[in-house]
Amino acid sequence: MTVDATKPYDDDNIFAKILRGEIPSTKVYEDEWAFAFEDINPQAKLHILVIPKANYVSWDDFSARASDSEIAGFIRAVGHVAREHDLVEPGYRLLANVGHYAGQEVPHLHVHLFGRQPLGPMIAK
Repeated sequence: MTVDATKPYDDDNIFAKILRGEIPSTKVYEDEWAFAFEDINPQAKLHILVIPKANYVSWDDFSARASDSEIAGFIRAVGHVAREHDLVEPGYRLLANVGHYAGQEVPHLHVHLFGRQPLGPMIAK
């Protein structure tokens, strides 16, 4: 199932439940703006999800409605997680899917952080 990024936030999505502690996760980082945890179905040697603590459906929703401090805090958290896991060299990939065409599956903004291996082309041909 993919997400319609124009719909309102759903408080029952899996990431909202993880934030509330209703579903367990393997936390790798947390601050006032973001929560990062290991993906349960990793697509690379390292696959971490970073989510904002506030209720945003997608990157589009976040960039339109979040405060400057929320945006700065979240982006800094993503960078912190990458540096904390020694990914800057040789490199890593960030991915944020928005909506149905991109394959967004959970209606809560999340950034996938992939690393520790060559990742190939950005889009399969």
